[in-house]
Formats: sequence, C-alpha cells, structure tokens
Amino acid sequence: MSRVYFRQLLAGRDFAVGDPMATAMVNFVYAMGDRETGEAVLVDPAYRPGELVAALAADDMTLVGAIGTHYHFDHVGGDYAGHHVDGVVELLEIADVPIHVQRDEVEWVSKRTGVDEGSLVAHEPGDALAVGGLSLTLIHTPGHTPGSQCLLFEGRLVSGDTLFLEGCGRTDLPGSDPAEMYRTLTQRLASVSDETILYPGHFYSAQPDAPMSEVRATNRVLAPASADQWLAMFS
Repeated sequence: MSRVYFRQLLAGRDFAVGDPMATAMVNFVYAMGDRETGEAVLVDPAYRPGELVAALAADDMTLVGAIGTHYHFDHVGGDYAGHHVDGVVELLEIADVPIHVQRDEVEWVSKRTGVDEGSLVAHEPGDALAVGGLSLTLIHTPGHTPGSQCLLFEGRLVSGDTLFLEGCGRTDLPGSDPAEMYRTLTQRLASVSDETILYPGHFYSAQPDAPMSEVRATNRVLAPASADQWLAMFS
C-alpha cells in the first residue's frame, strides 16, 4: 500500500447525503496525509465537518489541520442567501487544529465564517506544509479571490475554484480579478508538470480528475495566446 493517503469526497454523495445545498453545489473535499504516521489534513471542509473527521477516523487517520483554498461559503462555511453552511468554525469545535490559508485570504475567511483570526495560519506563496513525513506546497493563485490557493501534493494538484477540468473560477465576484486570473493560469501554474493530476473544487465535468496535459489541451480558458485576448473572452 502507498504511503500517500488521498481521498476525493463529493458533497451530497460521499458525505452530507440529503443536504440540498451540498447536492446542488457538488463540492469536492479532499483528505490528504501520511499513512505511516496516520496524520491527515482536510481541504475545504464544508457542509458536515463531523462526517469528514469520522471518515478519517474510519481510515485510521487523525486530523492535524485543515486547508482553505479560498473564503467562499461552500468551501470553508458561512452564510449564503439565508442559509448557513457549516465549515471551519464547526470543525474547530470538534478538533482544535490550525486552518491554513494564504495571507491575503485571512481577513476574508474571518469575516465570512466568523472564525477567530488566531485559528488561521497565514502562509506566503510557495510555503511548504508538512503532513506527517510528507510535504505539500501551497501555490498562491489569485484571480477568483485575492488569496485563492492550489495545493501540490505527491503528483496531484488540488485546485479549489482556480482551475477546473473545463473552465476556471468566476472573476466577476467581490475580490476577484480577471487580470490576476490570467497571470495565475499562464504563469503561477506554468511549472506544474503535464503528468500532474488535476483535482478541482467542484464536479463540473464528466470526469472528477484529469492529467494537466489533457486539461491544457482541451480547456478553453488556457487557449488564448495573450492577456488582451484572454480578457476580451473571459473578463
């Protein structure tokens, strides 16, 4: 068995079954860790964090932290259109663990979820985070939000709402920036190898994951040859 622990969990199917918001939003939550030490982190633990912690325990894994790819309610919890979605605040009631976010996202996450900033660990672009004896890299990928981040872990890119198999995150929301999204797609993610498998934040495509080589060949947001062309098409 591989030392690498990695699970892709679909809200409304693998957990939060029967929750209409979770079913409609088709969010993926990721569990990543080191089987040898039994330590794991949860990425974007929204909807029913208690079920996610229980899923780790069933795999003989212990939660040692959580990572937020960005501040939106369907990823880290909060209120939306009169509904409350459980997230990092409720997770901390179960396990007192650090919540890792990019520095530019700290204020946004705190305001939108109500989590105390003291529970958030602010990271700089390119920081490495140890999970047991393994390491993951935090890639700052602004565009969808100021502090959006992707996670590079053992040949996998967990991309939140930065990049999907088809399309990318919206750039017409508060805090979003089309020009930054173009720089993210063409520069900040340029060093990610074609062999890396992309794992997005939502199940918006026929398949739940794909090699970056395939995404680069088929995703229309990666086709424009210049910033002006990209902004004309997608801003």
